[in-house]
Amino acid sequence: MKRILLYLMVVACCLNPAGCASAPQNTVTQFSTIDALLAGVYEGQTTCSRLLEYGDFGIGTFDSLDGEMILLDGKIYQVRADGKVYRPSADHTLPFACAVAFRKDLSLPVSTDTDFGGMERLVDRAAPNMNLFCALRIEGHFAYMKVRSVPAQRKPYPPLTEVTKNQPVFELERIKGTIVGFRAPQFAKAITVPGYHLHFLSEDFQAGGHVLDFSMTSGTVEVDLCNRFLLVLPGEESSFGSADLTRDRSAELEKAEK
Repeated sequence: MKRILLYLMVVACCLNPAGCASAPQNTVTQFSTIDALLAGVYEGQTTCSRLLEYGDFGIGTFDSLDGEMILLDGKIYQVRADGKVYRPSADHTLPFACAVAFRKDLSLPVSTDTDFGGMERLVDRAAPNMNLFCALRIEGHFAYMKVRSVPAQRKPYPPLTEVTKNQPVFELERIKGTIVGFRAPQFAKAITVPGYHLHFLSEDFQAGGHVLDFSMTSGTVEVDLCNRFLLVLPGEESSFGSADLTRDRSAELEKAEK
């Protein structure tokens, strides 16, 4: 009976998002698909205010691919191509975004130098079920942080692999902040980024972006295990309907992400 009631609650939220007072627990909500973004579907399909109805934690990008989005503690931040952090308006739109009501299930201390690969191994050991989604909040001190952002694009939009060929990259040293992101199952490729997809925001809200590499000296990795995934697709007014989503874009994603 409890499962039926929970299912009905989730369905009601999908049909009438504005009526949901709070996001369902253990549910990653995503707007659009990663393959659509790779294909150049950059028109914003939801607003910042609506995204907050689905969670207080997440990542994404902005209309016309104008920078990297970080949702942390219920506040949305925009890291533009100049590497600076801005606060977008409530009606600012997003073509791709993931959100969750973050509630930690695991807390993993980090007390020795740990790089991107070391963090992946730490989480994979603590959360070995690779068929679940995980939201990751990593707070600490970083000896090194390599991030990127992307500049706003104009129509006709180029594919994401073309945009990232000339992406601004920022290398930060001895910085404190928070990594926000997700680990997604491999079976979810074409829908979302399989494996780890992380963004960074500095403690002073002055720097951040899409994480390419890092070296962490101390801190904590918090993991929220999520067994529900809600996908919201763009409407008829979007170019989503005419995008070619039939081919395997895994190689394109690897280039764009790394």
